Amino acid sequence: MGDDRADRIAEFIEPLRVEPGSTVRLAEDFDPGFTGGIREKKDGVELLRSGIEQLADYQRRLAAQDTYGVLLCLQALDAGGKDGTIRHVMSGVNPQGVRVVGFKVPSNEELDHDYLWRYARNLPSRGEIGIFNRSHYEEVLVVRVHPDNLRRQKLPDAARGPDVWQRRYREINDWERYLTDNGFRFVKIFLNLSKEEQRTRFLKRIDVPERNWKFSSADVRERAYWDDYQQAFSQMLSATSTQWAPWYVVPADHKWFARVCTAAVLVHTLMAINPQYPQVSEESRRQLAEVREELEAEAPAGAPPDPYAAEKKDNGTKIEKSKRSKKNKKNKKDAKRKEDAKHKKTSS
Repeated sequence: MGDDRADRIAEFIEPLRVEPGSTVRLAEDFDPGFTGGIREKKDGVELLRSGIEQLADYQRRLAAQDTYGVLLCLQALDAGGKDGTIRHVMSGVNPQGVRVVGFKVPSNEELDHDYLWRYARNLPSRGEIGIFNRSHYEEVLVVRVHPDNLRRQKLPDAARGPDVWQRRYREINDWERYLTDNGFRFVKIFLNLSKEEQRTRFLKRIDVPERNWKFSSADVRERAYWDDYQQAFSQMLSATSTQWAPWYVVPADHKWFARVCTAAVLVHTLMAINPQYPQVSEESRRQLAEVREELEAEAPAGAPPDPYAAEKKDNGTKIEKSKRSKKNKKNKKDAKRKEDAKHKKTSS
């Protein structure tokens, strides 16, 4: 059953995966309005609920095993839905095992280090899920579209040559490979928003008073660089989708579908890790049995020695009775259908 579920998730997200070594033309290869054959939002909401449940289970196991760390990198244009995706997809997990970091304009201290420094110091620990709301890929997106940012990074002249972007792609791939080899997994999501949907969301932020705070005139100024960003995203996806850290281009015009896809990709990664609860030694089991006897002996008069075990047994009995009842009802219905069919045949 587990393998079947993993296969279905893999099949669902396959159209979103950027094949390593392929050349991406964003406008031609990925449709921002794609919904994977899911026609209604309510069906997507149910899928998301299921994904959140699975994610919560795997997160508990990831934390208990304390061997792997997972980093979710979210990239999108303004109004792409990054905040909402984080809020909905991670709604069922333990906050203690998740760390969200947003990256804005680098500080003077950050500019005094290499461009990956501020990202490296915010990586998740083993057992954690880290989320980068914008990530190290800003260094080949915003910095590329606005060359003044590159000049502010205090690089030597030789490091600002025409090969700077190809070099950064290589350095990022090598950095991610190094981290992957050491037990950290990357989930790289690009929320692919159409220009018209971005316009609509900007207008909503203006029209709805409760959303005014989310609007910035700088977002509209960035919109003027739409074509430059599309080209930068296309080249980034082509150059940095690798076997060890592939990109997934998630259609973002329908927020509910973007959240379903993000949850599916994250769950798929955790399934591949398949974290397990640590095994308890025989000696520890013996000690647990002794402690259980001591605690059961302390039970007040009339109370079950082990309330949890009693409740679990009672629930199991109720479930078994319910199954038997349903089976009996089904058998009666089947018998009645057969009897009716036999009577009909005799009458004819």
